Amino acid sequence: MPGVSVTIITRNESANIEPALASVAWADERIVVDAESTDDTVARARPLADRVEVRAWPGYGAQKNYAAGLARHDWILSIDADERVTPALAAEIRAVLAHDPVQAGFRMRRVTRYLGRWIRSTDWYPDHQLRLYDRRRAAWNLRPVHERVEPQGPVGLLTAELQHLSYRSVSHHLATIDKYTTLVAQAMREEGQSAGFGDLLLHPIAAFLRNYVLRAGFRDGLTGLMISGLNSYYVFLKFVKLRELEQAGR
Repeated sequence: MPGVSVTIITRNESANIEPALASVAWADERIVVDAESTDDTVARARPLADRVEVRAWPGYGAQKNYAAGLARHDWILSIDADERVTPALAAEIRAVLAHDPVQAGFRMRRVTRYLGRWIRSTDWYPDHQLRLYDRRRAAWNLRPVHERVEPQGPVGLLTAELQHLSYRSVSHHLATIDKYTTLVAQAMREEGQSAGFGDLLLHPIAAFLRNYVLRAGFRDGLTGLMISGLNSYYVFLKFVKLRELEQAGR
């Protein structure tokens, strides 16, 4: 059976790195590439990882490809520090690799914990993530945000879930929205997109209805309503920032 190398890129993940590495203790290798953290992420990672490197930040995809390049094994499981691999997912990974798969990679369902509950509704679920891949036939693209693995071959789907502990609080959630909408707006501007009246008005409304109604956010009560509203706000804010960039460029 081919070995599995787990890669994690970090920046100030002191609170997360130990449980993340503990969740992949079953793997054949664990690699952490840290982007010059100012906390003790590196010190906490060293006892649990097989290799820890500190490297200046080149972007999400480039850092993840660099980490994969350090691995001893071709099958890479890439996780973030705020994610956890459950025993069920670990067992499924071992099982699919034991049969010499023809796939270039495997997607998995990611479930997010928010305000004390696991969310299995809205755009947050099943949130398929291609995280297990053969580096000989797949690599991360270099988009500035929302990077993803681009496979050269068929892709399978695992049934077990990858756990995501993304937001410590609503304030942390809002700060993350602010960060990512800035990056998304910049990428949209570079691709020649623009923001008009319809984008600012209709897209956020459509996002709310998709999250709350079509993707059953209502099943999670007030928490589902909050997530749907904040997902809509994300869409609104990225177009607002895109409009700001357009105005600044005139």
